[in-house]
Amino acid sequence: MISYRLLQFNSISIRIFAAKLNYAIMNFQNSISLFESAKKYFPGGVNSPVRAFKSVGGTPIFIEHGKGSHIWDEDKNEYIDYCCSWGPLILGHANDTVLTAVEKTMRKGTSFGAPSRAENELAELILKNNSYIEKLRFVSSGTEAVMSAIRLARGYTKRNKILKFEGCYHGHADSLLVKAGSGLVTFGNSSSAGVPQSFVNETISVELNDKTAVEKAFEQFKNEIACIIIEPIPANNGLLLQDKSFLTFLREICSVNKSLLIFDEVISGFRIGFEGAAGYFNIKPDIITYGKIIGGGFPVGAYGASHQIMSCISPEGSVYQAGTLSGNPVAMSAGKAQLTECLKENFYTGLSTKTNYLVNGILKNNTFKLFKLFSIGSVFWISFTDKEKINSSSQINANNLNHFNKLYHLLLEEGVYLGPSGYEVGFVSEAHSYDDLDKTIKAFSNALSKL
Repeated sequence: MISYRLLQFNSISIRIFAAKLNYAIMNFQNSISLFESAKKYFPGGVNSPVRAFKSVGGTPIFIEHGKGSHIWDEDKNEYIDYCCSWGPLILGHANDTVLTAVEKTMRKGTSFGAPSRAENELAELILKNNSYIEKLRFVSSGTEAVMSAIRLARGYTKRNKILKFEGCYHGHADSLLVKAGSGLVTFGNSSSAGVPQSFVNETISVELNDKTAVEKAFEQFKNEIACIIIEPIPANNGLLLQDKSFLTFLREICSVNKSLLIFDEVISGFRIGFEGAAGYFNIKPDIITYGKIIGGGFPVGAYGASHQIMSCISPEGSVYQAGTLSGNPVAMSAGKAQLTECLKENFYTGLSTKTNYLVNGILKNNTFKLFKLFSIGSVFWISFTDKEKINSSSQINANNLNHFNKLYHLLLEEGVYLGPSGYEVGFVSEAHSYDDLDKTIKAFSNALSKL
């Protein structure tokens, strides 16, 4: 039988294909109904674009609740979740330790717009266990953290231009929604309507892993570049793993040219290890941005640097940045509870071991070599490619994403939930059991036999 979801899939050929496979019936009627209602309220029916399932086709699933490594949709379908709210839930859904801390805090008040002890406690926990920053500032999202870090870099260096990399996503701030142009070193083009050309003209965008392009940029715009910003582990446009030598090169060229190096660790921070990619590669950037995991499932972000650089931030310095909900006590208490768990012995080793077990188990059943699985720590990415390594976005064959789209719906039918895009990575949480991993490996085997 064809599921309701596959009935909504656009391609007639896929409907016929699905019918031949004799799927078990999965009911998605409540999600379909909710999505139709949502389209009356929100652009595209969603409050963040990738949730609309436009990449994979069909109707988005509306989640009713989650616990541990599992989520349930509004039609009571159950899934093993590897999206984990796009990374923050490193302990899994509705973790009891986090919930206890949040409940205790909420009973005292949810927001004050004034300093609270919880801010001090989370900051102390982070700074005592992270040798790459000396002071930080809490904000309400990863995008806000990056936006503030860019302003700080410009204020500190008294320069305007920034250099970013195609394939790295840094949130939806205007100056960062720029894609690379056709030349070796160009200002590129806006990747979103509503971004003024004047903003684009201050952003240099080059390919990842291209030392020559970076060198040319510094030659062409000598003493004009405030900073280089990079995801040291790019995980927003596939998992584009960089060699340490390239990141070391960026550190050196920034130091020589008195520009700042910003590591955007909104995803990799506290995910690869407590000190994130900076600790993993043992490279000290000038500014680091964080988000996701430090909020324990609540909206939060942060940026940190040395005492000297952070002293430029208002009210101590002249770089202005503020926020009503910055350092929100509920988010702070959730973050403290979660990060305390992350500091337990062998926490990250356990996550890496589980991830390797999952990846190796899936690859064993990939007898037709249809795809590769790239991974680091507890992050993994499925790519339909024959390349042994992909370290720039230009190496991703967009035509192959159709294969992922088919696999995605087959996995849903098997009770496995991934982020609904072939460009998105997956996450393993502490809550994932080996039973979950074995079921997932079997689900991939079943899906691949149909694919």
